Amino acid sequence: MAKDTAKDLANDGNAAMPAVTLWLGIGGLAPFLILAVALLAGATLPLIGGEAAIRAALMAYAVAILSFLGGVRWGIAMGYSDGRLAVRDFVIAVVPAIVGWGAALLPAATGLWVMTLAFVLLGLMDYGLACRTVAPEWYGRLRLALTGIVSAALAAAALA
Repeated sequence: MAKDTAKDLANDGNAAMPAVTLWLGIGGLAPFLILAVALLAGATLPLIGGEAAIRAALMAYAVAILSFLGGVRWGIAMGYSDGRLAVRDFVIAVVPAIVGWGAALLPAATGLWVMTLAFVLLGLMDYGLACRTVAPEWYGRLRLALTGIVSAALAAAALA
């Protein structure tokens, strides 16, 4: 019997987090951490450059990841059997890309603060997907952990 709702799909995956999701999530932290530490240290990075280029690289990566996370919500919404919930989450899914694009147009420190807030809010909203059992429970835990680290890195970079 085919599963036809997001809730059914989420319940199938509640047992354990696939190891690959943890490793990919941790690997995805590397650019955030490397670039934030470089800004805090006043370093110049090979192939990137100095402070302005590092901030631009961090912003570009943050926009890409925030957009990706919106896409995750879009994918989950496709599994909803309730059309109103689907429309709501389809709309929510495009907001991160728009916010990220707008943040990239702001002065560097301001844009990084906007991205910090955007990651926190989307992380909490994504945790809510797991609480509503439309995403696996492990996804909510993973999103909170990764969001905490990403937000700290972005905030540190904004202060640097």
